[in-house]
Amino acid sequence: MISALKKYFGIAGLLSVGVVSPTLAGECPALLNHSFPNLIDGKPQSLCQYQGKVILVVNTASYCGFTSQYDGLEKLYARQKDKGLVVIGFPSNDFGSQEPGGSKEIADFCRLTYGVEFPMMAKSVVKGDKANPFYIKLREITGSKPRWNFHKYLINRDATQVAAFGSMTSPDDRDLLKKIDEYLK
Repeated sequence: MISALKKYFGIAGLLSVGVVSPTLAGECPALLNHSFPNLIDGKPQSLCQYQGKVILVVNTASYCGFTSQYDGLEKLYARQKDKGLVVIGFPSNDFGSQEPGGSKEIADFCRLTYGVEFPMMAKSVVKGDKANPFYIKLREITGSKPRWNFHKYLINRDATQVAAFGSMTSPDDRDLLKKIDEYLK
């Protein structure tokens, strides 16, 4: 029935009369309605492309005591991506100036040292008033702000729930994995 109505009236028409919800119509959730330059080529990447997936957002740094978490994040991504998990890295130089390099240097380090294949955005600010708007929203929703590199936010499939995990939480942490499994169901 809905598909026949969509064909006749179009999504915009059905939205305007309330027959189809924005989610059914494929509208991007407000939380994901942000774009950032890709680390590799600098082209804008809309986070809307990840709607319907469970998203693990991590602020990263190449010269940090937690940098080895890249290995666990990549393994987690490889193991769970077919089930709907995506890991997204946001390199940041906000904590201890531990991400001083440019995009090429960061991308080469991630790929060559840890085999990172999960999406990485260009370096951005993730703390304070100058944080990128996505991180500001994550902070508002969870009440948790990154205190150091490798802070994690886990977003459920419809982007209505967000859980926060500190830097000490490794990618194979039992509580993190339990929450990922819960969100993947």
